[in-house]
Amino acid sequence: MYRVAAENISPERDASAFYAHSMELSSGLSRDTAASTLPTLGQLLKQVGDVREEATGGDETPGHDQVLVDVGEPRSIPFVLSFNNLTYSVKVRRKIALPAIMRGQRRPSPTEVDSLDGESFSTKTKTLLNDISGEARDGEILAVLGASGSGKSTLIDALANRIVKESLKGTVTLNGEVLESRMQKVISAYVMQDDLLFPMLTVEETLMFAAEFRLPRTLSKSKKKMRVQALIDQLGLRNAAKTVIGDEGHRGVSGGERRRVSIGIDIIHDPIILFLDEPTSGLDSTSAFMVVKVLRRIAQTGSIVMMSIHQPSYRIMGLLDRLIFLSRGHTVYSGSPTNLPLFFSDFGHPIPENEDKTEFALDLIRGLEGSPGGTKSLVEFNKSWQIMKKHTNNADPVDQQGLSLKEAISASISRGKLVSGATNNNASPSSMVPTFANPFWKEIAVLSKRSITNSRRMPELFGIRLGAVLVTGFILATMFWKLDNSPKGAQERLGFFAFAMSTTFYTCADALPVFLQERYIFMRETAHNAYRRSSYCLSNVFVALPGLIFLSLAFSATTFWAVGLDGGFTGFLFYFLIIFASFWAGSSFVTFLSGVVPHVMLGYTIVVAILAYFLLLSGFFITRDRIPSYWIWFHYMSLVKYPYEAVLQNEFQDPTKCFVRGVQIFDNTPLGAVSTSLKEKLLENMSNTLGVTITNSTCLTTGSDILQQQAVTDLSKWNCLWVTVAWGFFFRILFYFSLLLGSKNKRR
Repeated sequence: MYRVAAENISPERDASAFYAHSMELSSGLSRDTAASTLPTLGQLLKQVGDVREEATGGDETPGHDQVLVDVGEPRSIPFVLSFNNLTYSVKVRRKIALPAIMRGQRRPSPTEVDSLDGESFSTKTKTLLNDISGEARDGEILAVLGASGSGKSTLIDALANRIVKESLKGTVTLNGEVLESRMQKVISAYVMQDDLLFPMLTVEETLMFAAEFRLPRTLSKSKKKMRVQALIDQLGLRNAAKTVIGDEGHRGVSGGERRRVSIGIDIIHDPIILFLDEPTSGLDSTSAFMVVKVLRRIAQTGSIVMMSIHQPSYRIMGLLDRLIFLSRGHTVYSGSPTNLPLFFSDFGHPIPENEDKTEFALDLIRGLEGSPGGTKSLVEFNKSWQIMKKHTNNADPVDQQGLSLKEAISASISRGKLVSGATNNNASPSSMVPTFANPFWKEIAVLSKRSITNSRRMPELFGIRLGAVLVTGFILATMFWKLDNSPKGAQERLGFFAFAMSTTFYTCADALPVFLQERYIFMRETAHNAYRRSSYCLSNVFVALPGLIFLSLAFSATTFWAVGLDGGFTGFLFYFLIIFASFWAGSSFVTFLSGVVPHVMLGYTIVVAILAYFLLLSGFFITRDRIPSYWIWFHYMSLVKYPYEAVLQNEFQDPTKCFVRGVQIFDNTPLGAVSTSLKEKLLENMSNTLGVTITNSTCLTTGSDILQQQAVTDLSKWNCLWVTVAWGFFFRILFYFSLLLGSKNKRR
């Protein structure tokens, strides 16, 4: 069978260039592809890009002439993805109309409602998929069509294992064997409808990082670059290869180019099964056709391609092999595009000769949905029509080959498919492919490099944070300039330390939107095991640490000597360490919250509130021995408590340093306003009464006394430092578990 497709070259040149380039490329690959008559994805894309460049002279928008593409060549490695009786329901809240209640209509009792399909008085069951069955084969494209809300994306999610097993009824098998979740993650890819990309990476860098994640490190750097360049050429992104993706604040590639990049990063590893949720959304007609043509060639390399599409053009319909039309979760047509006219003719609604088949079918389905009987008649007719077709048609000879899943994957790997480190010498299918393409340390290195590259191109973010720290340090330095050792100076030191330690935590709030912006990128990449969650957590730490060190040094140097703090260089060194530990704990705390809180504004509200509670119960406003017993637990949980007590001990640890001498004992009291001579007489009378000699030079309060007054006695300054550091590690561990438990990209 031959299919009409659009191309920019002649048939003779297409065929000769196709096989010439395939032979040239196959000689340079490390894998043995002799067993296959079809080249792999990397070969195809490189060959097509080269041929197109020769034919168009480098023009990225070629013309379209009609050629014949042979798509009926027998396949030696069959894959059949079958799905039977898929049913998926969700519970939604009931809408209770107020006028009905006011009219006194009787509401159903909870027992009456509970007896119907598990519904309750406040919820009702909505069926999104209702007994959907079908199959998809390698070398073919299965397209799911229907109006908005028909269940297209839900069906793709169900087949892509993005719905929890407990909620989805029915079976999904590959070559007759149930497809395990671990196996499916490795051999399949899922292209989301939304474009989730790092804004400051170029197109080429984005695809290269995808190659680093999904391709094994045994594949050389040059071959990874060749695969990336092949994708760039075939997706028509050569002119935008060096352009950043962009976002609202940075001009970048167009919307159509962003979409093509999103597709490219998920097909980089040549998967056996490819799921796409409306891949042509946002693209013009020519770009959409080029994307589907790429998907067609991917299928011809031995992949199963399944996608949802809203309304394909005439040219795109010529590239599709199987169609499933859905209407409110029901199948209203399943079969080849060529059978559409016969199907609707038998149904009593023949397609007019000059009308587009897809538009006619969708319009008819929409019309039936608005009728009293809905599409029930079309659903029932489709069932009877499918039964009749099974009886009249002979079985497909591919089914009779009967390759098991293990045999099919082994043969596919030997052809060069699954370029993710797969091997074919293991016993079970699930052990034939590794869970992750790269080792732990490689993932951390690539993740760190990507994050640094993206952040380096937005220096204003770190600049604003550094500016805030420097401005805060400057204000504190000028406000508390060269504090003396008087009683007022000691009290002012307490205020400086409390504000400085809390400031370090508040300035960490800018870390909140970092993961919130990357959350869905992370979920997409980890859904198919691009890297480990632990690798992401550790790379996040390694990327954050240099900035925290720089901020700590800037704040410490700005305030330590300007305020006149004690301890010399060793005192400054410890002051820097505790500031750094505070930044570390605060950053870890905010990062953990970003993994739990779904929205930025909600996150900021929670951060500000909790940090205020930490400061309130840190021991500055009310000392530990005065805190009520029912709040003392929060005092020990306060992140501000430990760095605050540490800097107090660093400042007041010298037992020989005096802060109150002689008549200074009357400072901060009503007697502070009387004359010095009167103070001396009062001091003499106190000496006589107590039997102790007290003069103007007698030290009455040392640093140790201040620590006693502030109830800073339970931990040493070094223990306070270690506790602060430990809090940081604790919140990083909690962040990991939040990723492990809270970022599962599955419907319930």
